[in-house]
Amino acid sequence: MTGPLLIQYVVEDDDDPRAGLLVGDTVRALPAGWPSTALGVLERWEEYSSALQTLDADGLDAVQGATLTTPITFPSKVLCAGANYFSHTDEMGTERPDPNAAPFFFLKPPTTTIVGPDAVVPLPSGEDPRYDWEGELAVVIGRRARHVSREQARSYVAGYLVADDLSARGLFARPNAVFPPFAYDWLAHKAQDGSCPIGPGIAPAFSLPDIESKRLTLSVNGEPKQDTLLEDLVIGIDGLVAGASDLMTLEPGDIILTGTPAGVGMPKNTFLAVGDRVEVAIEGVGRISHVIGDPAGPAASSAGTTSRQEARPQATTGDEPTDPALKGDTP
Repeated sequence: MTGPLLIQYVVEDDDDPRAGLLVGDTVRALPAGWPSTALGVLERWEEYSSALQTLDADGLDAVQGATLTTPITFPSKVLCAGANYFSHTDEMGTERPDPNAAPFFFLKPPTTTIVGPDAVVPLPSGEDPRYDWEGELAVVIGRRARHVSREQARSYVAGYLVADDLSARGLFARPNAVFPPFAYDWLAHKAQDGSCPIGPGIAPAFSLPDIESKRLTLSVNGEPKQDTLLEDLVIGIDGLVAGASDLMTLEPGDIILTGTPAGVGMPKNTFLAVGDRVEVAIEGVGRISHVIGDPAGPAASSAGTTSRQEARPQATTGDEPTDPALKGDTP
C-alpha cells in the first residue's frame, strides 16, 4: 500500500507546478502557509516532515482537475549509481562488485533530463541509439550533507521516488577517441532530454523504514522485464548517501538514483522504439509510466508530458507491477 506522497501538480490554464499531497487517487492541497513547491518543502524538511506525520491528509481540500507533474522542479543535482545490483553485473558480465568499495557515480543534468510520471520521452536522434530502460529507486535528500557516515546517512534522506535511468547504449562508445579516457561518452549515453522520468511523488522516508525489503518491477508494453527486491543492492542507501557526500555537498532536493537490477535490454539486444510504453513500480512508492516518442517531435517537457493534452488525467500509484488496461497501449 502507498501512503500519502508529496507531489506537484498543475491545473487547467496554469502551468506553474504547485506542491500538494496525493492521498490514494486524490490530489489534495497543502495547508495554508506551506511552501508552494516541493523543493520549498524539502528545504525545510525537518520542520515539515514532523508536520506531515501528524497531518490529517484526508481532511485537506481536494484539488479538482489536477494533473500530476514533475515532483521536484528542480534539484541542483541528479547523481546516478552504476553497477550497483549484483544481478545486473552478472547479466552484463562484469566482475563481482565489492560492497565495501566507494560507489561509482555519474550525473544527469536536472532541468533537461527530469520529466514527470506520465511523460512522452523522445527517442534519441541517430542511426542506432539503442535506447534502454533501467528501473531504479531514487533517494531524495532532505538535509545539507557533507562527509556524513553510513550510520548518519539515513537521517539525511527525505524520501523516495520511482525512476527510470534511460540509457542510449548505441551512443556510449567513441571508436575514434583521441585517448583511452575519452573512449566512452557518458553525456551522450545518459543525458538525453527526458532520460530521467521520476514520480509519482516523494514517499517520505519515515513511512518506509523497510524500503530495501520492497520490490521493484518494470515492464515494456505490459511485458515484465525487471523484477527484484531492493535488498539486492551492492551498496545500500546509507553507503550511497555517505559516498556521494564525500564527493560533493548534497543539498535538499538532490536525487540519487541507486542503480538498476537485471532485466535491461542490452544483454538480449532488445531496445525501445517509438510508441513503446515503459512502466516502473516500487512497492510503497508508486508507479510511473512513459511513452517513447518520435525523435523529430518536441522534447520532453519539464512538466512531464509533451503537451497537457497528451497527459492522462491522473498518475496511478498502486504497487502492482503492471496495469492490464495499459498492455500494448501506445498513444
